[in-house]
Amino acid sequence: MDNVAAGWHGSAVSTAAHPADRHDMIRVQGARENNLKGLDVELPKRRLTVFTGVSGSGKSSLVFETIAAESQRMINETYSAFIQGFMPTLSRPDVDHLDGLTTAIIVDQERLGANVRSTVGTVTDANALLRVLFSKLGQPHIGSPQAYSFNVPSVTGSGMLKTEKAGRVQKEAKTYTLVGGMCPRCEGKGTVSDIDLTQLYDETKSLNDGALTIPGYTGDGWYVRIFTGSGFFDPDKPIRDYSKRELEDLLYKAPTKVKVDNINLTYEGLVPKIQKSFLAKDPEAMQPHIRAFVERAVTFDTCPECGGTRLSEGARASKIDGVSIADACAMQLTDLAAWIRGLERPAAAPLLRNLGHLLDSFVEIGLGYLSLDRPSGTLSGGEAQRVKMIRHLGSSLTDVTYVFDEPTIGLHPHDIQRMNSLLISLRDKGNTVLVVEHKPETIAIADHVVDLGPGAGTAGGEICFEGTVEDLRRSDTLTGRHLDDRARLKDAVRSPSGVLPIRGASTNNLKGVDVDIPLGVLTVLTGVAGSGKSSLIHGSMPADAGAISIDQTAIKGSRRSNPATYTGLLEPIRKGFAKATGTKPALFSANSEGACPACNGAGVIYTELGFMETVASPCEECEGRRFQPAVLEYRWGGRNIADVLDMPVTEALAFFGDGETRTPAAHAILARLSDVGLGYLSLGQPLTTLSGGERQRLKLAVAMADKGDLYVLDEPTTGLHLADVAQLLALLDRLVDSGKSVIVIEHHQAVMAHADWIIDLGPGAGHDGGRVVFEGTPADLVAAGSTLTGRHLAEYIGA
Repeated sequence: MDNVAAGWHGSAVSTAAHPADRHDMIRVQGARENNLKGLDVELPKRRLTVFTGVSGSGKSSLVFETIAAESQRMINETYSAFIQGFMPTLSRPDVDHLDGLTTAIIVDQERLGANVRSTVGTVTDANALLRVLFSKLGQPHIGSPQAYSFNVPSVTGSGMLKTEKAGRVQKEAKTYTLVGGMCPRCEGKGTVSDIDLTQLYDETKSLNDGALTIPGYTGDGWYVRIFTGSGFFDPDKPIRDYSKRELEDLLYKAPTKVKVDNINLTYEGLVPKIQKSFLAKDPEAMQPHIRAFVERAVTFDTCPECGGTRLSEGARASKIDGVSIADACAMQLTDLAAWIRGLERPAAAPLLRNLGHLLDSFVEIGLGYLSLDRPSGTLSGGEAQRVKMIRHLGSSLTDVTYVFDEPTIGLHPHDIQRMNSLLISLRDKGNTVLVVEHKPETIAIADHVVDLGPGAGTAGGEICFEGTVEDLRRSDTLTGRHLDDRARLKDAVRSPSGVLPIRGASTNNLKGVDVDIPLGVLTVLTGVAGSGKSSLIHGSMPADAGAISIDQTAIKGSRRSNPATYTGLLEPIRKGFAKATGTKPALFSANSEGACPACNGAGVIYTELGFMETVASPCEECEGRRFQPAVLEYRWGGRNIADVLDMPVTEALAFFGDGETRTPAAHAILARLSDVGLGYLSLGQPLTTLSGGERQRLKLAVAMADKGDLYVLDEPTTGLHLADVAQLLALLDRLVDSGKSVIVIEHHQAVMAHADWIIDLGPGAGHDGGRVVFEGTPADLVAAGSTLTGRHLAEYIGA
């Protein structure tokens, strides 16, 4: 920890051996992926290299989309053609030459799948080890490890058993029972669903008149034709006139063979059909209109039979020292680790040792406040990345390349020190560690730094600096100039115009918290990850507060969505093109009349390859530009619609701000995008490619046009370069000075120092947190020095 404890006052001394020679390198030549401008770079193996630069400078394009992508592609090619048939097809990155690659393990911020059966325990080895432990030690003994799994049902069947007697093989019919731990009521989901029948149909209409209001059940499609042709009811009779039997058949009938238009089909009632087709899917993978239907029509309640544990009665009844596997999975991980250490069972000593080591890893990485039954889809991007790290900490693999994407996201300064020590330990085991990062505390521990820029988008894609942290400090790059930035406490803080009272807050780990949040000022909530910050603001704020909440969750929209469509910017642009060219606005939408007919305006062709992953390839007809050739002939200010959508925000600001293309409505939206630090984004960039921080700032740009008076932001500095933090603070100031109240959940010390009021939660995480440990001004927090946050802030400002 000595290297880490040095903080970021100086570069940590490397404990790894230097590469034997310059041949021990990962060499990249002529990288042109996205905005990279044919760059060349050599990266030392078995060292910790940090990639810096403003958002959009090309860091991810180099690290993830070139180096890691080619490593994965080459590994896939070592498998047989049969195995490759089950794997995604990866295209070669746009690069002249790559040399010295090793196996790449990517640990990114992609959220873990929100599958209803996925928990923290199932996405790591923890649940599997616990099931083995209970199958050995649980009393009463109920069977193998699968008897404790909520994803394995109990099934009774029959089959032929072969036996050998006196040298002769005999077959004997046997009845068998597969004992799984799945709760039969909720099928291992922990919740039961209740469907609002009024959202499924309009009872005043008949089936032929379009009574069914379920997405996809319209017109003369097959879903509707099965119902109208089933013969179970008159398709011309309004549903309100159905008999009890007819309504039962419409809603609940079990799968039954029917003949419709001389075709044999299977009829099934609406409710079981919806449960299978909609409710078994990951909500995040649903198309927006289907997700909206599910949110409108379905309510979920805790399963009354298993109490939400997902487990059968038998699995819950089997215990070790009075603790069931459901109890163990519900424990905070710090408590579970202590319980495992307290079990003295010589017969299971190796198993207990492995499980204890795994649980200790959770605690080391700052996730001790979680529980194994926490649904994986509820984890933040930073939490998901740290859970993925758990899989690799105990690995005996060496000489692999670990690739991290801002691993400090969501971490309090106290926890960043622990993350740094883990990165160093991975390196010291003989691995190459590549880290994309903005935090100076993590940049400081690098053996080697690669700074990209100088700007973002088309103004980036070049290497501005390579070398040590000390040399970076002395360089005249944007990162070098800001590496030792210190915020200072404000000379004066604003006075509140009122307060927002929260009383008796007990959401999650909060312990009956009473707090007054001042209005009309900039309030910052701090505390270690898991201390209760989000629970206090998102889970306990009065409903009538009218807060505009802006977080990092995925933006709901299709892969056709982009900043222009999401912000409403495309509307004035289309109208401007139409007016300038004497045509109609619909021509200038890739989702309407102007769409390329070959790809329907998507810009890519999606090819379904049966059991293989869908492959996307650029449309050859429009070359990925999404519009018909005739539409691209129309120009406004010398640019066609595809040119405009390729513009970054900063360029579009000038284009729509003056001359014949001056468009005040478009310029106002673009100004807000620039204000939130998204000047480098192109107007047509798919929203699916944005980071969590970029998504949040995009939402903020939209929200700034609203009339709300209270804004809540969740870690808005995520993904921001050191030089951009000052721009964010200036934006927050403008919001407050215009009469708004701003509440920010944040770990960045510069934001803390700039606050008018700080509310610090803790003192720890999980059940060790949930209390307000400080309320007051930043100056008072530093002077008191009584909390972790206060001590780190004091160190940051040099107090």
